Amino acid sequence: MKEKRRYGKAVYFISSNINKFYEVREVLNEFGLSTVLLRLRKVEVQSDSIEEVARRSAELTAKELGLNVVTEDAGLFIKALNGFPGPYSSYVYRTLGNQGILKLMEGVDERDAEFRSAVAFAEPEGEVKVFVGVVKGEIARKIASGRKFGFDPIFVPVGCGGKTFAELDVREKNKVSHRGIAFRKFAEWYTSLLKLKFK
Repeated sequence: MKEKRRYGKAVYFISSNINKFYEVREVLNEFGLSTVLLRLRKVEVQSDSIEEVARRSAELTAKELGLNVVTEDAGLFIKALNGFPGPYSSYVYRTLGNQGILKLMEGVDERDAEFRSAVAFAEPEGEVKVFVGVVKGEIARKIASGRKFGFDPIFVPVGCGGKTFAELDVREKNKVSHRGIAFRKFAEWYTSLLKLKFK
């Protein structure tokens, strides 16, 4: 029988996106956890659910690497576009960009949207846990200046004085963002597990 895998304070985060890493590191640091970036492309999983994409990516990567790993999938869901681009946000950003989304929204008064994040933790031979974060907001009418990370320059979260995500620094964004919410849920669960493991 294999020795049961122990948990440590280092979290192995699978991503090829350095901006995500900076945000994740900031959140996990609040809980005394360090973040190790494994700069790999996530296993491509086709699904209309970001939760399923994160779950399967974590499960497959954990088995492949023989490590406990964390993956994240996120999407921008625009009400007037029936939830588009949703789970296809990364592809849509690469092909249409922020300008393309604003073009689709020309003449549309209904600007409601939300960002969703699904964070999945997997062991090589264990169950997968998924944590979800959601932040509501609206689509701006122009591209804001600031941090150029994905759809941040056109998403205005509720309660941030009309600023887009791009106009907030990492710490400000993490307080309200979908990713910050999801990773805090993960970190609360994981640190409680650490306390049990090392009691």
